[in-house]
Order: sequence, then C-alpha cells, then structure tokens
Amino acid sequence: MAERVLVIGSGGREHALAWKLAQSPHIQQVFVAPGNAGTANCGKISNSAVSVSNHNILAQYCKDHNVGLVVVGPEVPLAAGIVDDLTAAGVACFGPSAKAAQLEASKSFSKSFMDRHGIPTSRWSSFTDPHDACRYIRGSDFPALVVKASGLAAGKGVVVARDKDEACQAVLDMMKDKTFGSAGETVVVEELLEGEEVSCLCFCDGFTVSPMPPAQDHKRLMDGDQGPNTGGMGAYCPTPQVHDEMLEEIKKSVLQKTVDGMREEGTPYVGVLYAGLMLTKQGPKVLEFNCRFGDPECQVLMPLLKSDLYEVLKSTLQCTLHSTPVEWLPDAAAVTVVMASGGYPGSYKKGLDITGLSRVSEMGIQVFHAGTALKEGGGVITNGGRVLTVTAVRPTLESALHSANEGVAAISFPDAVYRRDIGHRAIAHLTRSRGLTYKDSGVDIAAGNRLVDIIKPLAKATSRAGCNAELGGFAGLFDLKAAGFIDPILVSGTDGVGTKLKIAQACNIHSSLGQDLVAMCVNDVLAQGAEPLFFLDYFSCGHLDVGVASAVIGGVAEACKMAGCALLGGETAEMPGVYGPGEYDLAGFCVGAVERGAILPRLKDIMEGDLLIGVASSGVHSNGFSLVRKVLERTGLQYNSPAPFGQPGQNIGEVLLTPTKIYSRLLQPILRSGVVKAYAHITGGGLVENIPRVLPAELAVDLDASRWRIPPVFSWLQREGCLSEEEMKRTFNCGLGAVLVVSKRDAQRVLRLLQAHEEAWIIGSIAHKQPGAEAVVIRNLEASLKDSPGRSPDTSTLQNGAAHGENATRKRTKVAVLISGTGTNLQALMDQAKKPSSSAEIVVVISNRPGVVGLKRASMAGIQTRLVDHKLYGSRAEFDGTIDKVLEEFGVELVCLAGFMRILTGPFVRKWNGKMLNIHPSLLPSFKGVNAQKQALQAGVRVTGCTVHFVAEEVDAGAIIVQEAVPVLVNDTEDSLSERIREAEHRAFPAALELVASGSVKMRDDGRIMWNQSVRG
Repeated sequence: MAERVLVIGSGGREHALAWKLAQSPHIQQVFVAPGNAGTANCGKISNSAVSVSNHNILAQYCKDHNVGLVVVGPEVPLAAGIVDDLTAAGVACFGPSAKAAQLEASKSFSKSFMDRHGIPTSRWSSFTDPHDACRYIRGSDFPALVVKASGLAAGKGVVVARDKDEACQAVLDMMKDKTFGSAGETVVVEELLEGEEVSCLCFCDGFTVSPMPPAQDHKRLMDGDQGPNTGGMGAYCPTPQVHDEMLEEIKKSVLQKTVDGMREEGTPYVGVLYAGLMLTKQGPKVLEFNCRFGDPECQVLMPLLKSDLYEVLKSTLQCTLHSTPVEWLPDAAAVTVVMASGGYPGSYKKGLDITGLSRVSEMGIQVFHAGTALKEGGGVITNGGRVLTVTAVRPTLESALHSANEGVAAISFPDAVYRRDIGHRAIAHLTRSRGLTYKDSGVDIAAGNRLVDIIKPLAKATSRAGCNAELGGFAGLFDLKAAGFIDPILVSGTDGVGTKLKIAQACNIHSSLGQDLVAMCVNDVLAQGAEPLFFLDYFSCGHLDVGVASAVIGGVAEACKMAGCALLGGETAEMPGVYGPGEYDLAGFCVGAVERGAILPRLKDIMEGDLLIGVASSGVHSNGFSLVRKVLERTGLQYNSPAPFGQPGQNIGEVLLTPTKIYSRLLQPILRSGVVKAYAHITGGGLVENIPRVLPAELAVDLDASRWRIPPVFSWLQREGCLSEEEMKRTFNCGLGAVLVVSKRDAQRVLRLLQAHEEAWIIGSIAHKQPGAEAVVIRNLEASLKDSPGRSPDTSTLQNGAAHGENATRKRTKVAVLISGTGTNLQALMDQAKKPSSSAEIVVVISNRPGVVGLKRASMAGIQTRLVDHKLYGSRAEFDGTIDKVLEEFGVELVCLAGFMRILTGPFVRKWNGKMLNIHPSLLPSFKGVNAQKQALQAGVRVTGCTVHFVAEEVDAGAIIVQEAVPVLVNDTEDSLSERIREAEHRAFPAALELVASGSVKMRDDGRIMWNQSVRG
C-alpha cells in the first residue's frame, strides 16, 4: 500500500528529502511542514500547516492523515525529543532520540564522548566562565583558536580566530554578549587543526553504518573562502581528497566507533550521523558531529542516491542495513550553489521577486528551495537568508560546477549573493595529482566523441538519393547521377544566424537554431532554382556542452530532413578563451544543383507588368537581431517577459526564437514547372536590397504593404524603437520571407499552389525604373505597421488590375489533442491546422505524462499545453473529469487522440460522442487492440494500413472516417511495417481531422457516418 510521509522543516535540505522521497513508488504523498514555495503543490509533494513544536498535535495529525513515516530535517526538533514523543505515540519517526542527539546538541558532551571511546579529535576543554576560557587560550602550548558555542546555533556557532586576542573576544561575545543566546552559556575551546575539511555522513541503525559519499561544505560567504561564516554557501560530492582506503578508515575509526559507543552507553544511535572531519597529516580527526543530514550537503547527496530513499529509511528503522546495501550513482558528481539574500548572514530584505526558475528546470538542473514563499497572485519571492540551492549532476566535478553556475546565472532576484568557486579545492587537488592533459587546456576530446556518437544517427536519418550521410570520414561524397541530374550546375551558399544566437543562449533554447541555420543557406540556394543536396555545419565554442551542442546539431539534422538535403558532415571546434561561458557560434554551408537550362533568375524573361507574389515569413527570421536586442534594451523588458506580440502565453524570447521558414519543399515543384521567372530570399537588407538582386537593372518593383499580413512583432519593433519606415524596410523582412516574380497569366495558378500550404499574396508588380529612381517602392508600409495586430490584408484589385482572389475568413473548429508521448501524429495534425485553408484550430494539447516530447512540440508551435498526470488521481472518473474541465476551459469542439495511452470512461466517451477521433494501425475491423502490426504479420495478410474513426465505448469500434492501405512486403518486420503505417497515419489523420472540422463528415445518432455533400463540394 502506498505510504504518506511527513518531512519536518522548511529549508533546501527538506525540499531535497521530499523530492527524493516522492520518486519512490511506495510513496503516495509527501507532506512538508512548514515547507516553502518549492514544496507547495509540486506533484506528490505539498505543504502542511501542522504545528511541529507541539508533539501531541503532530502525532494526532499523523494518525488523522495516515502518515506512516516522519522524517526530521533540522536539529532543533531532534534535540527537543520529537522522535521519542512520536515513537511513543505509535508514529514511526526517522532520526535519533533526544539523548542520542546530544552528539550535536552539546559540544561538551560530544568531545567527552570522543575522548571516552578513542575517536580521533582535537585537543579541547569546555568552560562556563569566560575568564577561565581566556586563560586556557593564552596558556596553551598549541593554537587554541577555535571557539564553539556548546549548544545548537544553526550551524553558525563557531569562530575560527586568527590569534589569541580574537579567540578571547569570541569567548566574551558568546558568554557575555550572548551572540548565540543560551547556546553559548558553555563554550568549547579547541585546538586549531590544519588540513582539508570534509563531511562524512552515514545511515546507521544502531549496529551497522552505511557511509554516504564524502562531501565538502563551503562555510564562508565569498569566493576564495573570504567573508563571514554562514550556514553553508554550497557543497560538492564526492570529494576526491577522501580516497576509498581513507573512507574505510573513517568508517572504522569514527563512524562505527561512534555507533558502537552510543549503544554501549545505553543510547542506540538510529538515523543519519554526520561527522565533520579535518584531514590532518596525522589522519582524519573529528571537528564535530551532527545528528541529521547537512544543509547543503543533503542537496548533493540526494541526487546521487540511486537507491529508493524510502526503502533505505525503513531499513534503517528496522535494523536491516546489514542486508540492504545502499547504492549510489557511479561516475557522477554533484555541485550545489546556494543563492542567498543580500546582507546575509546579517539582516536582509524579504519579499523580492525571483525569476528564471522555469528556465533552469529546462537545463536539467534541480533547484531546491529554502527561504522562499509563494506570492499572492502567482510567482515566487524571497523569504529567508539562504534562498535557493541550485544543484547539477554531471559526469565530472568540473562540468557539474559549470552547469550549476549556468543555472545560477539563469535565476535572478535583487542583490543575490552566491559563490562561483564551489569545489575549488577538489579541482586543485585533481589537477595537482595528475599530469596535464589536453582536457586541462579546456579541450575535451571525450566530450567531442560523445557528441559525434549522438549526432551520427541524426545525420544518417537525412540520407537521400546520391548520399548516405555517414559521418566519420575526412570528407563527404555526393553522387549527382544517382540524384537524377543530367547536366547540372552546382550552387553553393553559406550563412550564419547572427546575434539571434545571443537570445537563444540567454533563453537556453537551442534546438530551433538548427532550422534557422539550414533555412538561411537553403533559401539562398533556391534563389538560383537549385535543389538543395547536402549541408555542412560549423559549431564553435569555448567549452563543449554536449547537451547544448547536440540540441543545436539535432535541430540542424531535423531541418535538413525538412529541406530535403543530407547532413553530410560538419566541424565542432572547442576553443578555450575565445568564447565566454555558455557562448558558441554557428555557420552553415549548403550545396545544391540545378539543370543548366533551369537556372534562376531568368533576367531576359522578366518584363513590365509581371506580378510579385509574397510568401509569409514566420516572423523576424534570422536578420536584424542586433537592432531587435537594442529595442528590447530600450523597453526594459526581459526575454522571459510576456510577449506583447505572438500567441497568448508566449514570452518575448520564445516569439523571437520562432525559427526561419524553409521554403524548399514548398517552392521546388513550382520552380521546376518553369512558371517562376525569379525568386528572392528576403534576408539581410530587407525588401529593398534583396528583390533588386534578381531583377534586370532597368526594372523596378511597386509593392503595396496593405496586400500582405505583417506580423505584430514588426509593428511592436517599429513603435517601441521609434524606427523609421526606411529602417524597417532595409532591415527586416516585414512579414515576407520569399518573393516570386511571375507573369500576370500564371499568377493565380501559382498563388493557389502556394496557398494550399502557406500564406501567400500578390503584393505588387514590375515597372520600368526611371533614372535615379529607387528600385523598390513600398506604398502603405507605415500605415500597415501602425494598424492593429491581426489586420487582414486588402485583397481587392491591385492598381495594375491583378485580382488577388477571395480569402474570406471563416470560423475554425476548436480542437484539443490528447497525447502520452512523442506526438508524431500530433505534429502531422499541427502541420495541417497551420495551413490557411484548414478548418481546424488546435487550441490545446493535453498529456497524461510529464516531460514528453509532444508537449515540447506543441509549446514550440505556440499552442497551449496542459499536464493532467493520471498518477495523481484516485480513479479514472476523477482523471476524466479533470480532462473534461480543461476541454471546457478552452471551448473545445473536437478531440483527437494521438497516441493517448489511457482508456477513457463510458460517461466521458458518451459526452464526446461524434466529437472525438482516434487512429488505429490497421484496417479496422481487422486486428483490433494492441500489437496490430504483429497480428497482421502473423495472419499473413498482404494488405494492412491505418484507420481514423470516431471513438466509441467499445475499443476500436467507432464509425470509420478515413482508411489508408499499406501493402505488407515479403521481408517486412514489425518495425519496418510500423514505420510505413506511421507514414500513412500522418496523411490519414490530418485528412480525417479536416473532414470532421469542416463539417463534411458527421456521425448520425445511430452511430453511422453522414456525408455533407454541400460542404464537400
């Protein structure tokens, strides 16, 4: 039976414990009392307002809420006897008893205990009189310079003095001025030990100790171990200074001796034992004991714990650690960096807004909250000294520190204080203990090899006729004859993506840049009428982050598939010192070919009266971003600010990073038909510099900006930057990514071909160029930019008499798509709904699983997403009811199930009867249920396929809308057949969506299909 667990505390340690416990399949719910903003309604985790100081009330709360285990984070409740009281009340509680907790609660008790049991520690003495303490400091023949408050002082009751005078002053501050309150009524004066300080923690059940990997805390506030002492500004794990033999020695001479000694004295120690050690020349010596997880050590230990934490805690309480080994992640390091409030560890402000948290989660970095609170109306604010701990787990300590620092840089709140050198001693130790390597200079060959291994299959997937796209050789080969060319001319183009890179790096969104890079090169090659054949990329950086690089190059590979060209090769250059942290640059190179007689532009054929057809851009594309960034700087807005343009719910960074459109698949068939005389890619230089590049010198163009739709981003840029009309038209594409020159006779046919897939308009005409006149005249640009967003283009007759044709607006059917995974069918549906001719509008994508690729696909397409995790609901009816509420919220009229792996309840299906579609990988009614492809192969049929049908209560039994047959080949495997059926699904599902959304197909009351002939016609 799933358990409920209560974690006591409100810091980063408690968030880390709750986070790890929530991963256990044994856990139904984790309460945190009192918790913080990070533990408030986060999946299985939620906060509780129960009093933790009144143990009777707490015990009753646990019984009322069926809490099976209490885990205590901080030391104060342990010293106050919380474990004793809850255990007596019949509530299981993890942690030592109040008597055992004296190891931390009383420094005097702890030092005496170590002396009694021969546990190595420094020389010491305790005092209740400040004058006696000072005499001891001045009279010792060793440096008695460490002064500790004997009681609990929240990890801050230690002063390491520079000389005897400073040590005596610390005694007076603690005992007379009560710096640490009652904790300083007794002080312990210790010998100052020299060496590395490390933290060795273990689980112990009273008999057995199970050591955790050694960690190192950083107590000083500032880099280089400068500034005042704190509760801890960061930690890393494991510490290379503690090798395996030393850890075994610590286990025997410190940890096991302590547990055995406590048991012998009648006080069994059960829980976590934390030994703070100094690695002296004489061996490890104990500085102090803590009776709980350290903070921030816990935040690096929990992410490295491979075992189920709940199972480990239960084994500890049941005294079975000897038979239950605790496992940790191999070949991994964790670094956590604490972000503190300005003024900490002194006075500081609260209630300051924190931004950037969502961005960090996308980086694969975990943020554990400490001093945070939820803000009324939404958002997170500061509420303590140590505010956040940003934790990264990576294969090496250096890479973990780099990633953690990147995470910290992405988060912002006023006057934040943090260190950038966590783990500096370990890195120095590693560097000293081995000879220099190429990696020490900043070049990681192993990382480069890992990157190649990741991108090889991505490149292979771009193979096409003439090229198999195998990476690894010195050069790539392309067979023009195999690609079908007879008398080809090669065409090449190269480009980058400019300072759009800066926005991607600031937003940590890298995958879309690959499409920008490919588009900029491929669209240029198209201007010569060429088919893009192959592509090469160049990725350069200061430090190779394999995750970032693979995202960028993966985007390049995906874009090459979109463009129809092979990713034939590339270069990754790691150049330390050339680029700053997190910075990289991109360049691309595309080669295409065109038959000699089909080269564009056909300058001799272009004449007065020819028309220009504009094809829509997706936005700014990849030019003018230096000016965009300057405008944004003037407004004071951030990339994560809600966008005053674009789709609802998008921020500025997401809209600006909308990838450049690739026009090759759209335009190649039209270019090959011979009706296009010239094509201009609207890139750097805008409309006024790019169109003349494909015209004879004696001709000019007359454009009317009221004829096409200008995206709102351009109106915003013009208004906020006070940009002149001249600046707009020579910097930006202003809504047109491509311009075609065609004869008046062919214009309508070409326009219809384009509009079947993309927004396009007749935007102007060719005229004779007068001496000294401009080659491009754009009328109504300023007025069109100032018009309200969403303005429909004027499609009435142009001045030259050319009719644009009807483009009547119509109501679209609001569609929701339910997914559980990658969403390949979702992508096909989104592509269909994007077409101007579509009757469907996808308004929301809902997933029952978190973090799936399909949600990212939808988000990148500007579609709202919702997560309704089925694991959080007690029944199918409750889950379906939540789905239904989301559908109502978005006014959904039609539902598509695209790989949705949940069986819906009868009431839900009946409510959406005739308004919910599903797709099945067989020709229904054959091969219902799972493994349809396997069933088809076993049955020996020669034809199978896919079926789109209305959803009925019986599985795969609804009325059929569209079917597409797929032949079963003799040598087919389940995988090869599934792949071809999937391709058919990507055609059939959008077709069915369009039929139902347009009203061409409906379901009658008797469950049969009804065709609306008037709509179909």
